[in-house]
Parts: sequence; C-alpha cells; structure tokens
Amino acid sequence: MKTRIILVGGFLGAGKTTLLWEMARKLTEQGKRVGLITNDQASSLVDTAFLELSGGTVTEVSGSCFCCNFNGFTDAISHLKAKKELDIIIAEPVGSCTDLSATIIQPLKEKFNHDLIISPLSVLVDPKRLDDILNGGTSGLHESATYILHKQLDEADIIVINKIDLLSSDDLEKLKKRVADKWALATVFALSAKSGEGIDVWLDDVSTSHLNAGTHLAEVDYAIYAEGEAVLGWLNTTRILQGQAIHWDAIAEKLLKSLAKQFDASNLAVGHVKLLIESDNAYVIGNLTGKQESLNIRNRAGIGDMAKMTLNARVEMSPEDLERIVSEVVSDVCGTEITQKVEASKCLQPGRPNPTYRYDYVVI
Repeated sequence: MKTRIILVGGFLGAGKTTLLWEMARKLTEQGKRVGLITNDQASSLVDTAFLELSGGTVTEVSGSCFCCNFNGFTDAISHLKAKKELDIIIAEPVGSCTDLSATIIQPLKEKFNHDLIISPLSVLVDPKRLDDILNGGTSGLHESATYILHKQLDEADIIVINKIDLLSSDDLEKLKKRVADKWALATVFALSAKSGEGIDVWLDDVSTSHLNAGTHLAEVDYAIYAEGEAVLGWLNTTRILQGQAIHWDAIAEKLLKSLAKQFDASNLAVGHVKLLIESDNAYVIGNLTGKQESLNIRNRAGIGDMAKMTLNARVEMSPEDLERIVSEVVSDVCGTEITQKVEASKCLQPGRPNPTYRYDYVVI
C-alpha cells in the first residue's frame, strides 16, 4: 500500500502547526491513519511536543532542514511507517526554507514513486504579510527574508491563505484575485486554521489529489536565500520550572507579553516565538508572529507546583542577544517564586543551505 505525503510549507508565523493538528484530527476522524514529521535546525521543538500532546504519531528531523538532510527526511518517513501502517504523512518544513520543489518534491517523485503518493506542494501564508508584500513592502522583515517568502509562493502548487477570520469577505476576495493574478500557476485556497472555516475543501483536494506535485521550479539565488536565513537568530530552550501553586497560564501570558514588549521597543522583526508550558497532563500554548498584537494563547495548564517550559524563538537579531533577552525575561517573570533548571538550550544562526539534491527539471 502506498502512503500519501503532504508537504505544507510557509514562512514563520503562517500558522502551519495549528493547521497540521487540524488536518491530522480531521483525517483521523475519517478513518485515516496519519503521521506527522516536524523539522528544525535544533531539537526541543514546541511543534513536536504540542502534536504529541494532541495525540499525534510524530517524529522530528532536527539539526538540519529537510532539503539539506534529505536522507534524514526519508528515514523519518520510514520510521513512521515502521511504527504502524499509515495512509497519510504530513510534513512541516522549516519556516525559512524554500526551493522545496527542486530539493524535496522532485527527488521524492523520482526515487520513492513506488511506495509514496506525493501531493501537490501547499504553501501557507499570513494574509497581512501577503497583502504587504503584494504592495511592495517587506512586512517588517529584512529584504532577504522577504525574498524567501516570495520564493515559497513562486514554487507553490497550492497557495493557502490562512487566518481569513481576520478579513472581511470583500477584502478576502480582493486578496484571492491578486494572488491568482500574481501566481497564475498555483491554485488558491483560503481558510482559517483557528476557526476551521475552509479547511475541509482544501484538505479534500490535497489528500485525494492525483495531480502531479512540484509542477514547476522557482529560480532561487542561494546567496540571498542564505542571507535571509542568517538574519534570524534561532533559540530553542527547555526549562523545568518549580514553585508553590503557580498559575501557569498567567506565567505564559506574562512571558510572551514581556518578550513582545522587548522586541517591539527595539523594532526587531519577529519570525515567531512559540511557548509551551506543560503541567500535570495539561498545557498552555502561545505564540507571537509579529508585534504584541499578534499574541495568541490557547488552552490551560492550570495551577501547579512544577511545569516544563519549551520556548522556540526566531527573531531578526544575533542568537547570542536573543538568548540573553529570553533568559533575562524568563528570570524576571519567574522572580523569587519560581526556580528554573535548564534542560536544553541551543542558539544558532543558520548556515548557507546546502541541499542533498537540487533538480533543475520537473520529474514527470
């Protein structure tokens, strides 16, 4: 039996993880057996922990992106299939990655066509960022980071406008038309991963499609691409927090608000900041995808004495400064009431992408 692979790309903050969870939930309700693969330059991912807490069959490719570690990606596919027979595997590439058609879709089609069905490449995009770049802006990002977002859209088989709950129906229709005019080779869908609106239509298409995936390649300047990734400082940290009857939901909100205030005051562009606090089989999860007004917190961890905090941050600054600011804010929020023990922490600046394969033609 062949397993279908669905890749959902998109720039940091587009809402991919929320959508992946909704996809997995809906497909499972349809009787499908579903696995998920997350990806990052470092381990201790909020996405992986969240999807596992949500009951997903998850594996992680860390230390390198899918395209620069193609064998690690295919090993992850094999690992999931070995755990149990799967109908569908959903994969979430690193948010600052592009050129996926040339480096992932084409080699999958050529080398694994015997046991995989590769769905068309979907690229998820935030409507505010999309509108700004269509107007010639950078959405507050470095020009080279904006270049990556452009290239993600250039290579997409399917462009998925997310967060339509933030738009009026008139604004949405205008945006869809502009996207269709700009990227004529792509099919355009619109949905809200948060409310669920529009997900079923797109999901039915992408999970049953017999259309060829990776139908075109983007022209990517790897010098600009490398600069676009390198302008971001990356931090993944996991800490054990302990105190007496701590209200973990309030701590999560205070942490993210304090970080947002620091980044906004210094006019620093935020790719994303993701925070997960787990306590006694409950959790609260929150994220920033820009300035403080983008703060979103959901679920409840409640009150307890001990919690595990996982935080991932991607911000346009040096990784060392990012780690310093996060550590200072965490310490300030914890104060004298909460002790913290660092379980894992890694800050980095991504190196130049060096894909395992890069096809210059579309595999038929």
